Amino acid sequence: MPSHTSRATASENHPDDRSLNRLRYPRSPKWGGLRSLRHDLPASVVVFLVAIPLSLGIALASGAPITAGLVAAAVGGIVAGATGGSALQASGPAAGLTVVVAGLVNEYGWAATCAITVAAGLVQIALGCLGVARAALAISPAIVHGMLAGIGITIALAQIHVVLGGKSSSSATENLVALPDQVLHANPAAAVAGVIVIAVLLVWPKLPKVRAVPAALVGIVLATAAAAALGLDAVRVDLPSNVLDLGLAPAMPSGSWSAIALAALTLAVIASIESLLSAVAVDRMHDGPRADLNRELVGQGLANSASGLLGGLPVTGVIVRSSTNVAAGARSRASTILHGVWVIVFVVLAGGLVEQIPLAALAALLVVLGVRMVKPGEIRELRRHRELAIYVVTAFGVVELNLLEGVALGIGVAMLQALYRLTHTKIRTEHMGSFWHVVVEGSLTFTAVPRLNRTLAQVPTGARVDVDLKVDYLDHAAFEALHNWRVTHERLGGRVDIDEVHESWYENAVSGTPAGRKSPTTQASWIFPWTHRRPEVAPKAHLLHGVSEFQRVTAPLVQPVLAELAEQGQSPSQLFITCSDSRLVPHLMTASGPGDLFTVRNVGNLVPRPGEGGAFGNADVSVAAAIEYATEVLGVSTITVCGHSGCGAMGALLDGAGEAARPLDAWLTHGAHTRARYRVDSETQEAAGSEQDQLGRLNVIQQLDNLLAHPGVSERVEAGTLHLTGMFFDIAAAEMHLLDPATGTFAPVGAREVSAGADSDRSREDVPA
Repeated sequence: MPSHTSRATASENHPDDRSLNRLRYPRSPKWGGLRSLRHDLPASVVVFLVAIPLSLGIALASGAPITAGLVAAAVGGIVAGATGGSALQASGPAAGLTVVVAGLVNEYGWAATCAITVAAGLVQIALGCLGVARAALAISPAIVHGMLAGIGITIALAQIHVVLGGKSSSSATENLVALPDQVLHANPAAAVAGVIVIAVLLVWPKLPKVRAVPAALVGIVLATAAAAALGLDAVRVDLPSNVLDLGLAPAMPSGSWSAIALAALTLAVIASIESLLSAVAVDRMHDGPRADLNRELVGQGLANSASGLLGGLPVTGVIVRSSTNVAAGARSRASTILHGVWVIVFVVLAGGLVEQIPLAALAALLVVLGVRMVKPGEIRELRRHRELAIYVVTAFGVVELNLLEGVALGIGVAMLQALYRLTHTKIRTEHMGSFWHVVVEGSLTFTAVPRLNRTLAQVPTGARVDVDLKVDYLDHAAFEALHNWRVTHERLGGRVDIDEVHESWYENAVSGTPAGRKSPTTQASWIFPWTHRRPEVAPKAHLLHGVSEFQRVTAPLVQPVLAELAEQGQSPSQLFITCSDSRLVPHLMTASGPGDLFTVRNVGNLVPRPGEGGAFGNADVSVAAAIEYATEVLGVSTITVCGHSGCGAMGALLDGAGEAARPLDAWLTHGAHTRARYRVDSETQEAAGSEQDQLGRLNVIQQLDNLLAHPGVSERVEAGTLHLTGMFFDIAAAEMHLLDPATGTFAPVGAREVSAGADSDRSREDVPA
């Protein structure tokens, strides 16, 4: 068993703390400035490669000049990137506006559409200055997803004709009806180019070693090369002889001014909603500066006005380019700006290459893009929330009527559904012997009181009743009816347990807490021990009762998340190593959910060094296996070691455990380094707390050092892809403390750490010497 008898021996086993701190807590990534350019430059090239084929295809589908897509890509990158409020959102022409733009081009012509784009940009600037960006996110997700699905279906039905060498109609129904005849009279050359692109887009993402190269770019390049090599007679992109001479200034549209104003407003609202939703989604992908949504709206308005003036398509924030930007490692808005610059350079220097691209290849790209706008995952989610009707009606309206009328239909259905839910409450009962279960779902208002009374009247006197209130609103009349029945039933010898799944309407009414506030007694009951919730139940039956309560109350809420995790597999970002102590609940302490933590629990939260044997002469590999799996297979970004107050293992180490040939003592031999460090490095002990808790805190630091001895851990820490974090949970205070690597001390996690995402505590720009 390793022992430490002198300060020199301790130094040999524990390298200089400062060097360990630098390894364990790498410097924080810089957001902005020249240092980020080494990340932004390669990211901008990747986004540029994605933007070129998409911009060309969207211009084709919109009925606009091909150069309009390239203009919008350049302006979106440079103007929106420089002035917008989202550092990493990449902007440009978007498929979501294709139907709107195509309609404007058909009705007013391209020059007038440019003028409407300028006006829409001015509306966006005004909305951003008025600070209404957050309000734009209030629209039902079912309507937004339905709108995008309708647009995707319209795009796919139109562009499949181009893939087959024909021409599309302005009506989705006509395109669908004419599709069989188009298939019979397809142009083989165009079809070959289109099939190549579709095949690449479907297969390429499944090839892990080449996924970094954009599939759209690969498909367009292969289709173009095949068309040239086989001499296929396919219609190709036609650029003007001088791509810098746009040659078309915006012109004032002719017609009803009210219709023109409505067109500009519609374009502005749709572009704004798409940009803001994209910005919010991008914020979830990175830990850099959060988006200023009102500034983003102003930036998008400036980009649209500039794009319209230069003869470009309307601009929005595009989630495909933005997610690519984040995944490529961008650190600042320099990446999005540079991607716009590369578009200009490409057009000037390689315009001839663009003219070799078959139109069918670009159309095939849009077919796949349109189909992907109908997302099965969103449909399943909306079905679970009973909002599928809103989605279907909106999509149908967009396809069969037009975008504005489709959205209006969706809003109408959403309002009718809200009214229906307010007046229709589900009340059902089930009973087994003397036990009764009553479930109430929906909005429990005065309109449901007669049915509620009839249902409760069926419960016999003296019965035990569990009432599940899965309600989003409870008015006073319904509360009085339920509460009076409960009082009467319990007075006659019965028992009533009321569980509230969503909000604590009933408990707040009983306690006198105003609506919208939570009473201290209305916290989720599952956090309390079994003996606090069901003291009358025998201890051996607690587990079964707990499982029953989970199946009845919690399972319906978490099943959609678990179903998704079951399909996709686990991808946690954290390996959490903590003690087996029954008082510690990792998911409660970290407010985490399924799929968030890959957890290892053992006596004393120990991390044995590789090859270190116990009293039985066998090295422990269970923790090492978990570390290897978490880092090499799951690719976690953080490993946290969490100790706690009153740890029995630490008390045993202080009493000299770890020397007898019993399984527990054999395991505690892995704590010998902690005990030796405690005896030798007395100046590192914290004054506060008992010796047991002081040893517990030092044990966390020691186990972090042990982690560095495991294969691959120190290398990942040095590379900045893995962070090691130390925590200590004070059970009595219910308070988590975080290790400060600079001082070796623990302090309660406060608002500063939360607002900084805890990065400021685990990563330091400079570690004091």
